[in-house]
Amino acid sequence: MSISAENITWKVGKKVIVNNVSLAVSQGQTVGLLGPNGCGKSSLLRILAGLRRPHTGTVALDGTSIAGMAKKQFARRVAFVEQHGMTDANMRVRDVVKLGRIPHHSPFSSWTPQDDETVTSALKTVDMLDHSDQGWQSLSGGERQRVHIARALAQMPTEILLDEPTNHLDIHHQIQLMQLISQLPVTSLVAIHDLNHASMFCDALIVMQQGQIVATGTPQDILTEALLWDVFRVKTKIERSPFHGKKHIHYLV
Repeated sequence: MSISAENITWKVGKKVIVNNVSLAVSQGQTVGLLGPNGCGKSSLLRILAGLRRPHTGTVALDGTSIAGMAKKQFARRVAFVEQHGMTDANMRVRDVVKLGRIPHHSPFSSWTPQDDETVTSALKTVDMLDHSDQGWQSLSGGERQRVHIARALAQMPTEILLDEPTNHLDIHHQIQLMQLISQLPVTSLVAIHDLNHASMFCDALIVMQQGQIVATGTPQDILTEALLWDVFRVKTKIERSPFHGKKHIHYLV
């Protein structure tokens, strides 16, 4: 097992945001995290990424609790990609991706040829190598998300957690980015709103409602008209696509 959580609860004051959540993500899977706004997806991702400490429960990597891991050790293993990250500074694309190498250096260590190779490889993976010298502020939204992922890949993680990475992107860049995420050679847990993209690109899904997990399994198994009504309050008709053979969701008005 790659990353797991057991009986995670997290609160803001008396309000329970994540309520007794347990999950297990297998190595190499692309897992979609679904649910309506305010259901706790982003909070859960931040707990799994070590950015928030749960009030109860444990998060583990390969069965080892992350609570006892050194920060650098954890950062070499898990990368987190936010919806909107980075800076107002007009850094070069390559310099942004170099930030991913920080967990692999001590305050006194020098930049190495291996670091350069890792950064170049990450840029190639997201098809941004030709933009290496371009300024951050000149990039489109889709290009910035690709650079965020390249920075995460430069950490050389085995798990990447992504919080709605396609938010505010046009449909072309949404599809491109989800296809890229699904092909990454890591375990990916991605919060996503588009149910058809979840069906097309994810190996498994975790569905949340009011801070709890209400369904887990493959898209083919758990995406049903009844579930989508119960969780999202939308009427749908679900058919198998003649183009990619996976479930396609039609919304009924």
